[in-house]
Amino acid sequence: MSFARRTRDAVWRLADPFNRLPIRVRLATVSTALTFVILCSFATIVGDLTVNRIRSDFRGEVAQQATQLANDLNAEVTTGGSVNDPAFTSSGDAVLRLISVDGRSVLGGGGGALGPVVDSNGDTINEETRNGYLIENRTTSIAENGLMFHGIYLQYARPLSDVDSTVNRVRLLLLVGVLAGTGLALLGGLMIARRAMAPIARLTSTAREIAETADPSLHVPEPEADDEVAELARTFDQMLRSLDAARGETEATLTRQRQFVADASHELRTPLTSVLANLELLADSLHGDQGEAASSALRSTQRMRRLVADLLLLARSDVGRVVTREPVDLAQVAIEATGELGPMIGDHTIELDTEPAVVLGVRDELFRVALNLIENALRHTPGGTTVTVHTGPAGPGQMELVVQDDGPGVPPEIAPTLFERFVRGAGDRGGSFGLGLAIVRAVAESHGGTVTLEDPPPAADGGPAHGARLVVRLPADVGAEAPAQLPAPAAGQRV
Repeated sequence: MSFARRTRDAVWRLADPFNRLPIRVRLATVSTALTFVILCSFATIVGDLTVNRIRSDFRGEVAQQATQLANDLNAEVTTGGSVNDPAFTSSGDAVLRLISVDGRSVLGGGGGALGPVVDSNGDTINEETRNGYLIENRTTSIAENGLMFHGIYLQYARPLSDVDSTVNRVRLLLLVGVLAGTGLALLGGLMIARRAMAPIARLTSTAREIAETADPSLHVPEPEADDEVAELARTFDQMLRSLDAARGETEATLTRQRQFVADASHELRTPLTSVLANLELLADSLHGDQGEAASSALRSTQRMRRLVADLLLLARSDVGRVVTREPVDLAQVAIEATGELGPMIGDHTIELDTEPAVVLGVRDELFRVALNLIENALRHTPGGTTVTVHTGPAGPGQMELVVQDDGPGVPPEIAPTLFERFVRGAGDRGGSFGLGLAIVRAVAESHGGTVTLEDPPPAADGGPAHGARLVVRLPADVGAEAPAQLPAPAAGQRV
């Protein structure tokens, strides 16, 4: 990997947490950082200029005061004054010394010399920083007890702490200004970013409403400004119009298909009934190969009639057709469905655990639900397995129909689409059309209930659970009375 690529990856890793922040926060953060850099640069430049000006003014003021004191001292000597007069004393933290050139003989002002007054060449040192003072030296003359003294030096000094305190206050003010400006920039950036993102927020709200209501006919608000957000809003609105048109066409096509299936199924029932009747007569009257051919045609026609009935039931469910309902006991329906499937039981064992479970529904459709569930269990389990059918209360206001087997169970790859149409398992040994469980779901939902695939309970011997457990739950008919006695189970069933 090249150095440039490694550097780029490292930068992206460092920037990844920042990229996860909301856009308005990132915009405000970037603008605040730029403002902070600008303010720091401005404060540095202005601070340096101001500090230099303050120090220059301080030096000039000290030099001016030293010169003024030397001139006042000379004037005082010519008028016969004394060095100890108030005119020669300093005020505040300033220090005044009158010394000889060697700095040892103090002639007035008190105290010793603050530093040398001449350099190695004998020139007067006009400005010097020593021991925390800015010192100015000036030559002057004094008179003491009637005697004139020439070659005397006036040494005037002021502490640097005065100017340092002023410099520190200036720097503190600049720092406070930078921090306050940065804080205001952050607040302003958040407000501006929020205002700038308001059209995006409205687009998001509209998209969320469309997702919740599934109504693409809603219009997207278009911002007043003709910018990129407005272009996005127009594009999004055009996409919704296209989706709405496509949805309308799809719904119209599906409606026509459902109507065709319903009409075709309804129209096929009459000729199929006639064909079945004729084939039954032929199967009973013919023998040998001809009888076997008639019996085979009869079985195929029966399967065709079953498929037509399934398609018709699904078509009615799709269009939401309401059929007159009456109290139906799921226990009786389960027993009748088990009896009809007697020839399919073979080596299987069916256990009935039925309690009265009265619901308000269509008896034929609920019978089809029980028939399909039990038949599905028989088709997808090997011989010797047990299929358990249970009916009874399932909690407050609900009844349930449970069909459970101890076979291999439902493959994980089929479980998510188990109740879809035309889904068939690999172990289907009966040549089904893949509509049985789809019909179960359609009937359960049309009755205000649900059908689910649940995990079977653990085995009685404590072993792991296996098999499939399909549960249909329907609203109970609270106004109906349970039947006094259930019909006896069909032959070959174990209760």
